[in-house]
Amino acid sequence: MKITDIFFDLDRTLWDFDRNSHKALMYIYQEFNLNIKGVIDIDAFIASYTVHNEKLWALYRENRISKELLRSERFHLTLSDFGIDDNNLSIQLGDAYVSRCPLQTLLCPYSIEILEYLNKRYNLHIITNGFEEVQHIKLEASGLSSFFLNIITSEKVDAKKPDPMIFEYALKLAKVKAENSIMIGDDLPVDIIGAKSVGIRQIYFNPNKKDHNEIIDYEVSSLIEIKEIL
Repeated sequence: MKITDIFFDLDRTLWDFDRNSHKALMYIYQEFNLNIKGVIDIDAFIASYTVHNEKLWALYRENRISKELLRSERFHLTLSDFGIDDNNLSIQLGDAYVSRCPLQTLLCPYSIEILEYLNKRYNLHIITNGFEEVQHIKLEASGLSSFFLNIITSEKVDAKKPDPMIFEYALKLAKVKAENSIMIGDDLPVDIIGAKSVGIRQIYFNPNKKDHNEIIDYEVSSLIEIKEIL
């Protein structure tokens, strides 16, 4: 069947989440003078935050914690690692991060090149588990918005990848059948297996070449390799 529509993940697929988050955390560390509050090592601060953020996002995807708790708790746990118990500061850091991070504009290599190439040939859409208001800011600030017809967020749909519901919603919104679609994402269980479960073909973006045994349609380590597939 002919592919007409492409669904992209956003974070770590097009928008370089890790580098953008790192920049935002450095701003916050300096802005709140965390070095004189007991957080002496900025690298240790960022490493601690990264661990807690990943664990809490896993809980959020499983609907075990709320968006509001996620935003502040990741900083509360991080500060606790440095012997700081300050709920008010945790909330302030959470708010500052959500304001700062989406304004960062670093993209994964070849993001613009592949979008310009595909945009002439296919209908492009985003499916993301990120927060509604935050993801739109990211897309606007980094110059990606104009490439996409639809931005489907888990918060708007009230279903998070890999839940089939969000993929089915995306297909309905785009007015396209699964067999005429393909999903491109970096998260194997969330993006790729999720899309596969509803019959959408998949391109697994695996820049770090992680080992896996999953049977998928396509796999690339660089976005530019998608030109060889589509």
